[in-house]
Amino acid sequence: MTTRHSNIGVQTGMPRKLPRLNMLFWRVIAVLFLSGAGFVFADETAPEFSLPTEQGEVSLSDLQGQVVYLDFWASWCGPCRKSFPWMNELFSRYKDLGFRVVAINLDADRELSDKFLGKHPANFTIAYNPQGDVAEAYSVMGMPSSYLIDRQGRIHSAHVGFRESEKGKIEAEIRVLLK
Repeated sequence: MTTRHSNIGVQTGMPRKLPRLNMLFWRVIAVLFLSGAGFVFADETAPEFSLPTEQGEVSLSDLQGQVVYLDFWASWCGPCRKSFPWMNELFSRYKDLGFRVVAINLDADRELSDKFLGKHPANFTIAYNPQGDVAEAYSVMGMPSSYLIDRQGRIHSAHVGFRESEKGKIEAEIRVLLK
């Protein structure tokens, strides 16, 4: 008996199958996408929140009329360490034009976020949501996740992760919304 092996669709150096976990991940994403379950889409009204900060409370409704870069982060997030200096730059550059950055920390232990901020200070608003209900309302899929919200309170765009290569694109979106 002869066994035949097919090489159709296989490129040198490429695995024959995607890892099982990866396939499961993409199936879940496909089901959620097709059903529309739990995702926040562009042009939707951004979910309202009111959260504690070091200076009191911050709510999205208080920021109405401004362009808001809403960032979800945690102390264990490696890319968050790189995003904080960039968010400081953005805030410094555009704050006089009606731009605000609100970074929502999701750590259950406030001490962890304080330690992170000691190493990576923020010149923008830090809010705390250890329960994660605001992250759930925004359907946060990874750390960091950010949402660009226009002056009318609608989500303009969402970004999962932080990549140096996308900084220019996001800043261009911010400039358009500030006009």
